[in-house]
Amino acid sequence: MEQRAGVEVAGIRRIFGEVIAVDHVDLAAPPGSVTALVGPNGSGKTTLLLVLATLLRPDSGTVWVANHDPVTDPQAVRALTGWMPDSFGTYDTLTAREVLEFAASAYRLRRDRGEQRARELLELIHLADYADLPVHVLSRGQKQRLGLARALVHNPTVLLLDEPAAGLDPRSRIELRGILRGLAADGRAVLVSSHVLAELETMADRVVFVDRGQTVSEQELADLPRSERRPWRMQALDPNSLVDALDRYGIEHADPDASGLEVLLSGDEAAAQLLARLVRDEVRVTTCAPVGSGLEDAYLAMTEDRR
Repeated sequence: MEQRAGVEVAGIRRIFGEVIAVDHVDLAAPPGSVTALVGPNGSGKTTLLLVLATLLRPDSGTVWVANHDPVTDPQAVRALTGWMPDSFGTYDTLTAREVLEFAASAYRLRRDRGEQRARELLELIHLADYADLPVHVLSRGQKQRLGLARALVHNPTVLLLDEPAAGLDPRSRIELRGILRGLAADGRAVLVSSHVLAELETMADRVVFVDRGQTVSEQELADLPRSERRPWRMQALDPNSLVDALDRYGIEHADPDASGLEVLLSGDEAAAQLLARLVRDEVRVTTCAPVGSGLEDAYLAMTEDRR
């Protein structure tokens, strides 16, 4: 039997009445990688994740999750899959520790093992100090972290995450990135849907673009095309000297503000030449970096007709 250790989807279709939510989507989320699922609101991302998590039955197509079919063998899929929805739902009167121990018991973990996993995961997500507080006192970001821990309680081989960074502060976002990269390095398949493209760029290996319920493209992040001309943000110790120099060079730029100014350049080579020229003219530049990313460029190109 062919092994499909991660996620493989071919021709999935799901209809709600007259609404076609997912229309022949194809994607793969291999083990050992973080795969980003990107698309506009209403493109079918959450519906697709619900199908993978065995919570919706597809109308047609084939799905394999951790070498099992969610339609014919949902229990096996659930035993090997960690599912984190976009909003944390639980009994608010339970404590954070009780939430994880309850989830562990639902996955048939022995009581002592469930208690151990709860302790380990509360440390991992930095909620050990809140372990015995009821969930309703936790912030939105803390509930998101607890939701991730709940998805990990049974040590799954596949992770399905819907907007996991929502509500997280900057430090928590960095920690989430490290956790997901570590899980992928450990050989797990991670499929994450998010609108925070800058976050996805730093954590994902692959990206699947979906729009109007269909797969638009599927590729490695390193292979994403970049637009030829893109904005670069620049700062200098003396902003006026930077503006004067750009005006002398005949380079158009935005009006400066507290974060510097933006110039439109045609790639890294043009930016390097401009920076060298500014240094020769003794303009003390402190920042010169592209604005946006290849993932953002690709997403904006995909949704150009929605402007």
